[in-house]
Amino acid sequence: MNDLQPRAAQASDAKGTLYLQFRIADQRFALDVHEVIEVLPRRPLKPIAQAPSWVAGILAHRGALVPVVDLSALSFGQAAAQRTSTRLVLVRYRGDLQLGLILEQATETLRCRPEEFQPYGLDNGDAAYLGPVRQDAQGLVQRIAVDDLLTDAVRELLFADERGAPAPGMPT
Repeated sequence: MNDLQPRAAQASDAKGTLYLQFRIADQRFALDVHEVIEVLPRRPLKPIAQAPSWVAGILAHRGALVPVVDLSALSFGQAAAQRTSTRLVLVRYRGDLQLGLILEQATETLRCRPEEFQPYGLDNGDAAYLGPVRQDAQGLVQRIAVDDLLTDAVRELLFADERGAPAPGMPT
C-alpha cells in the first residue's frame, strides 16, 4: 500500500497546476487557482478618494470590506471593458488578506506545470507582478504574481493594520 502513495503524487504532478486565464486587451494572463478565493460577476464598488486610478474601490462581501484593483488599468492604463465575461475575482493577498481583481474574459482555465512558464529576460521592476511567460498554440500567456501587485504605499492605503485601526492616510 505504501507503493501507491508515490504513484498518486506523480500522477498529480503530471497533471500540473490549474490557472484561471483572463485577458487584458488581446493579451492572455493567468492566476494560480490556489490564490483564488472566489470568482464573482462584476459588482458595484465604493470608490476610494485619493487612491490611484487603478484602485477600483471597496467591495462589501460576506461581512468583509475588500479593496478591488482593476488589473487592466494597473497594467496598461485603461479600465477593464464592461463585458459579461468581466469578473471580480477575490484572491488571497500576502497570506491572510483578501484583494479583489477586476479581470476581463476570466472564463477559462489552463492546466500546466509551473516550470513551463519561463522568464522573458526583462527586468520589469515597476510591474513586479508580471511573472514568467508560457507559449502554447494560442500564443503567449503570462503569469501574474498576486503578492507583488501593490506597492508599499498603496498597500498601506488599502489595508488596515492588525489592531483594526485605519491604515495611515485613511479617514477615521
